[in-house]
Amino acid sequence: MRNFQKTAIAAAVAHVAVLSSAAAWAQTSADTTANPAPTVVHISGQRAALQSAQQLKKNADEVVDSIVAEDIGKLPDRSVTEVLQRIAGVTIDRNMAGDPNRQSVEGSGVSVRGLTYVRSEVNGRDAFSAGGGRSLGFADVAPELMAGVDVYKNPSAEQVEGAVAGLVNLRTAMPFDYKGFKGTVGVSESYSTLRKGAPSPTGTILLSNRWKSDTFGEFGALVDFAHAKSPTRSDGVGVDPYFPHVNSTDPAKYDRSKTQWIPLGVGYRSQDFERTRRGDYAAFQWRPNRDFTAALTYFKTKYKEDLDEHVVTSSEDKWYQQVASKDSVFDSNGVFQSGTISNPTYGGSPFNSSQRINTRESSTRDTSLNLQWRVTPDLTWTNDFQHVHSTTEGFDADVSTGFIMPNQQMDMRGNVPQITLGSPAYMADPNNYYWAYTQEALDHATATQKAWKTDFKYAFDHPVLRDVRFGFRMANRDGENHKAQKFYNWQAITFPWMEGWQIPHVARLGDPRFAGGASLQKIDNFFDGKYNIPPMLFANESVVRGFPDEWSKIHAYHDVLCKEQGSTCDPWKAATFNDPAATNTQSEKTRAAYTQLRFGFDDLKYPIDGNIGIRYVKTTGAGSGYVAYSPAGVTIPTDAPVTGVDTLIYIKPFAEAQSYNNSYHNWLPSLNLRLKYSDELQFRFAVAKAMARPDFNQLQVQTTLNSAPNQTTIRDSSGNTTNVIFNGTTLTGTSDGNAMLKPTTSTNVDLTAEWYFAKAGSLTFSAFNKDLKDIIITQDYSYKATDVNGKPQTFVVTGPVNGAKGYARGFEIAHQQYYDFVPDWLKGIGTQASWTYVSSERTLNKPVFNAWCSGNDASSNYNLSINGCDTDGRAFGKTPLQGLSRHTINFAVMYEQHGLSMRLAYNWRSRYLLGVNQWGSRGNNGLNTNPAADPAKYLIPTTNNDQAFGLPLYQAPYGQLDGSIFYDFTDKFRVGLEATNLTNSYTRQIMEQHAGSFTRQVFMSGPRYTLLAQYSF
Repeated sequence: MRNFQKTAIAAAVAHVAVLSSAAAWAQTSADTTANPAPTVVHISGQRAALQSAQQLKKNADEVVDSIVAEDIGKLPDRSVTEVLQRIAGVTIDRNMAGDPNRQSVEGSGVSVRGLTYVRSEVNGRDAFSAGGGRSLGFADVAPELMAGVDVYKNPSAEQVEGAVAGLVNLRTAMPFDYKGFKGTVGVSESYSTLRKGAPSPTGTILLSNRWKSDTFGEFGALVDFAHAKSPTRSDGVGVDPYFPHVNSTDPAKYDRSKTQWIPLGVGYRSQDFERTRRGDYAAFQWRPNRDFTAALTYFKTKYKEDLDEHVVTSSEDKWYQQVASKDSVFDSNGVFQSGTISNPTYGGSPFNSSQRINTRESSTRDTSLNLQWRVTPDLTWTNDFQHVHSTTEGFDADVSTGFIMPNQQMDMRGNVPQITLGSPAYMADPNNYYWAYTQEALDHATATQKAWKTDFKYAFDHPVLRDVRFGFRMANRDGENHKAQKFYNWQAITFPWMEGWQIPHVARLGDPRFAGGASLQKIDNFFDGKYNIPPMLFANESVVRGFPDEWSKIHAYHDVLCKEQGSTCDPWKAATFNDPAATNTQSEKTRAAYTQLRFGFDDLKYPIDGNIGIRYVKTTGAGSGYVAYSPAGVTIPTDAPVTGVDTLIYIKPFAEAQSYNNSYHNWLPSLNLRLKYSDELQFRFAVAKAMARPDFNQLQVQTTLNSAPNQTTIRDSSGNTTNVIFNGTTLTGTSDGNAMLKPTTSTNVDLTAEWYFAKAGSLTFSAFNKDLKDIIITQDYSYKATDVNGKPQTFVVTGPVNGAKGYARGFEIAHQQYYDFVPDWLKGIGTQASWTYVSSERTLNKPVFNAWCSGNDASSNYNLSINGCDTDGRAFGKTPLQGLSRHTINFAVMYEQHGLSMRLAYNWRSRYLLGVNQWGSRGNNGLNTNPAADPAKYLIPTTNNDQAFGLPLYQAPYGQLDGSIFYDFTDKFRVGLEATNLTNSYTRQIMEQHAGSFTRQVFMSGPRYTLLAQYSF
């Protein structure tokens, strides 16, 4: 905390602003919720822009921060997501959305004040991406189109509902923003030090003009196009969870203090990622007279992403047979530090080498018409019509080979784990590899929205009353989501565990019959050359992308071996959308009305002004989908004694349509007050009720039922099966959504102190508190079905419910200043800084905690999914809110003089929870060390899949330094260089275990540089 206190001395505003106040406030004609437009002042340069941005914050009716572009296409960062992290209280994730195993170089997942209930707008209108969420994917929007970004932290009643955490409004330019003709052309080229050589051109052009006609009035037209490629690369080194190797499996001799903790294995991944963003924008304005203005806008953002990844990871399934070399080093807690690990039973350690392809294409199109009529000098009537259409389609494919690594050499004592996996000669031999598995996931979705809102503003000629505003809004949204399968269609090709009973041997790549489809591939410059990874055999990229035809050829290798063994094997089936349960449709209608009064007491010693209002919203939703059951196959062993087969439950597969309707209403009052102590010092108080509807993927009407035999396999010390016991069938299920969910609501309170001591200098403080209700969590319910004998059976289904409450509270300190008292050669230097502290807590309505974990990883295992379980069966207890950093710091140094403009910006956030029970740090083969456990399971290291573990996974503290330098050769032509991650910072993930906090993965992406040129005419 001492370090944070030192840093806080320089605390300041976290938004870097660069554009004229004209462009910043240009959207009032298209957004009736904006504050009255201030005097239009055309400015340029960092300092003048900061001055303008400061005025926007100072004069706003609500608590708001903004970032504006110095000119079109001149936002201070390379993506909208990266821009947002500069604002006090806003944080971004460094992992791909929903996938902590992969790094997002440009960032993802925007949170405001520690919460993810963020609503997005474009020009004051609702904006979203198809696929189930309610917000726009900010990283997918072309930043070259943006004139500015606003973050409202406690919206008022006149703004569209949905912003519990905050409202992010993306603003584009309008033709009436400029006096006459305006043209801008920009080009850039980026270079990644890690990826190297991948071209990434960016081009943008804006043309705008306005004309006057004595007959028809004034016209304006603006077009803006942007096309950008953003190739990046990320390398990662990973460590699997540590398992407890006990001193004895005899309860009388067991001593927990003598346990040795050994990691299951290590691995690496390298991903080339390319995002192509396309932005099209057009705006037309018509003003036949001074009392009427019409504006038609067309906004389209389209992106395509392509990920090509090589992954090498352990597939060890008998951790209890692993041994550490005699020269291995352990710490005082018995935790493995360095040495060699192998499994004598396998003659090494089993591994998979897979090539993964992930592609996605998405598009969002917004067409809107705004009509503003000043009916009388006091009354203004505005109508706004909007149509949004969004689509997304994704394909995720993975083809893997397998091999036995002679041993794993590793050293965990440095900042980055040092690993050695096999010699070059061994890794190049195709006889050491076999075809292992394939898995694929396919989805596509569409969503449309039609919205109309009408607003009235009546201005008073009164010493206290300023104006009253009221209006109505109607919106209809429809969505359709298709998933070919719930998660992945994982299907084995050949594995050693199939040998003897299904196939005679695995399909080795050295066998001419199975050699097609793979090649020796090397990852150059891995981790910037810090590792020498030998060439390895991976599936060819053409094979992975050749789904399903090329995959059929590989799975045919399994069929050949089945025939050779004389066994009957089902042929491989590709995932398709033919299953009716793959389709889910939803619709939602919202009807809202509001009224808001603005007032001011100017004659008081300390003038007070503000607004008070209330918003009423009714939401009606409907959805349809399926409940589906596909039984898992049960294999009855023939090479060992088997008991309990008669207890197994058999239910025929089925898929039944289901539909639901839901309706609710909310009253959302708000109050904003501002007290002016002087022209420089003012205070604010804001309180409002807010709501955030569930994401559409949480409202899906889709239930998947599963079954698994309760099977215990007893093995001797050599790993030989001695007995197999069946004890019934576990019937579970997962509901992807709950159409009856209510919105999460909050009461938001803000208190600010704002000192504006110079035209571009300020020191501000904001304290906030958000009390939340009806937070969505998961919970069990029952679903009944009839088995083949006509007997009713009960599935325990887990689905989302409103089952928790909580809070997020803290403060923000922000400062910005240019230093005019310095010597002449230093004039033009300034700084910005901010420090945000957030504390939060979530309390379950029905608390779930057991000191010891038991059972498999079914979704109904709350102790596992909420509290987390260690590999020795001990629970972790209460974990913090996911995605919340207690501390976030921004600091920037700026310089601008004589046409030279420079900036160094540093962003840092403290550690935060990525999740519990995440893929890669979970499993079903933990060790039960609970003294009260069944003696048949206590300390018995078996793979009976009844001792699940899931570790809390944290993102370690991370800071990144970015910079830029521009030179204006003339008033119209400038050239610049932008740099991202100048210090080559690594992102690190930490998995929590009772023996300590261990590195899970370390990622690096390297510095990136972009050369830009822009010409205005």
